[in-house]
Amino acid sequence: MDEGDHMKAVIIRGYGGPDVIEVADVPVPQPGTGQVRVRVRAAPVHPVDIATRAGRLAEHGLMAASGDVGLGWDLAGVVDALGPGADQFAVGDAVVGMRDLLTAPVGAQAEQVVLDTDAVAPAPHDVTAVEASTIPLNSLTADQALDLLALRSGQWLLVTGAAGAVGGFALELAALRGLRTVAVAARGDEELVRRLGADEFVARTPDLGGAVRRVVPGGVHGALDTGLVGMPALDAVRDKGAFVAVAAGAAPVPLRGTRVHNVWIHTDRPRLAELAALVDAGQLTPRVAATMPLEQVATAHERVTAGGLRGRIVLTLDG
Repeated sequence: MDEGDHMKAVIIRGYGGPDVIEVADVPVPQPGTGQVRVRVRAAPVHPVDIATRAGRLAEHGLMAASGDVGLGWDLAGVVDALGPGADQFAVGDAVVGMRDLLTAPVGAQAEQVVLDTDAVAPAPHDVTAVEASTIPLNSLTADQALDLLALRSGQWLLVTGAAGAVGGFALELAALRGLRTVAVAARGDEELVRRLGADEFVARTPDLGGAVRRVVPGGVHGALDTGLVGMPALDAVRDKGAFVAVAAGAAPVPLRGTRVHNVWIHTDRPRLAELAALVDAGQLTPRVAATMPLEQVATAHERVTAGGLRGRIVLTLDG
């Protein structure tokens, strides 16, 4: 590919509302040693993209206070160029991938993106690129959160936001680990979360601790707070239990000897390959709420901000 070629990429040059988002022409990136370039077919919009754009990650010191930033964390696409030492892939391979470097000038929401081979895995065979693109960030987040909770088979896990993308993956992955789950979601989502494997259901309520303890006397052994409920979810956890928050600033005070963690996502090629295989095995369910062309990314941000989605909005590209 000619070094002078350009492509479309979603970037921000400052923080603010959806109006700061640009679909800009930028140079096509070239893969270096141990890297592949992927022609992107689908890339989801996540709450973390909204937090990045609004400047909330900068406020928490997780990224610079200014500068150009590419948006988009994960994607599905096709390898179209290899750097030296990337021989485990071939041009034409269908892959899923994730970038976890917040400050990259080009993110996953671009026509082409360069990723380290450690961040890329073979795509599931049995689903579309749109569906496959919803797997990397959210299923790895759920999986790494479960690692942090370190619960044993048969113990009880509370999942807030259980109808959302991370919450749904957490229910399915917890079941594979032999955990018993209490799902918290809107009343109308009970059928969905039970289909995803929830053993018990509690409708959202201010007195979450009391409601959960009526279902699991003594409280659950751990909580994965994808719904950013905070202290009411901690109230449902028994003494010396475990709690995982999924956003900066969302972790409650570790009362009653609770082990409280934030899950900070990292790439993991072997595990991403296993998660993709679970999709083909019918044990992990991709979560697509809607699709939009890349050019409608600002509208996608408005939809995600409005809330209530039961999966991801996925940006599609002509590649």
